[in-house]
Amino acid sequence: MTPESERRPPDGDPPPVDAGPPRVSPVEERLADKLTAARPDASADETRVIALLRRLGRYDRAAYRSVAQLSTPLLDQPLRWVSRFANHSKPWVVTAGLLALLGGPRGRRAALTGLAAIGATSLVVNQPMKRIGDRNRPDRDGLGVPAQRWVTMPSSTSFPSGHSASAAAFSVAVGDLLPTLKVPLRGAASVVAFSRVYTGVHYPSDVLVGATVGALLGRLASTVAQRRLAGRLHAS
Repeated sequence: MTPESERRPPDGDPPPVDAGPPRVSPVEERLADKLTAARPDASADETRVIALLRRLGRYDRAAYRSVAQLSTPLLDQPLRWVSRFANHSKPWVVTAGLLALLGGPRGRRAALTGLAAIGATSLVVNQPMKRIGDRNRPDRDGLGVPAQRWVTMPSSTSFPSGHSASAAAFSVAVGDLLPTLKVPLRGAASVVAFSRVYTGVHYPSDVLVGATVGALLGRLASTVAQRRLAGRLHAS
């Protein structure tokens, strides 16, 4: 365990809100436990699935520890700032505002589509998925995340990452409509997603699943927007 004097968060952050010790840590292992309890006479195929889930859980924790052990102090402050700034989708709301003001009709259409994608993603991720996942936040002290990286630990459940989901949804939706912004937006979304693991508030699988869900809903939003535009052009 880290000495108490070294566990204080950096100046300027409110005290971390820890959600308590993880129940069984990675969600894959919790699912494996549930399957084991429900199927005491599991078939050979079911046993292999359970073993795979446990293996994935170990990989998840190992990847989290690997990020925690990175010796990159120059990234600590920038990634803490990114992680905090991404609260409530602020980067994407600001970007949407700039597109609406400066991007003409195409920019306004892309901005509205991106915000719609965030809204849909937030509804899906922050309600049913987080409730079903019911996963406690990582024990970042026990798993070795340096206190210099810490941001305030959210009190919500951990799986999946809402920050990563919103970032992916906006970047995909807007990038589909404005291809010149595809690379910078996806790069920015990747930085936000990585910052959530780097600061210790999410396991890698939280981020991967969140980003995947967000990307799918972002693609759905851009597809709907493009079809509506094509329908208007055809009608005219």
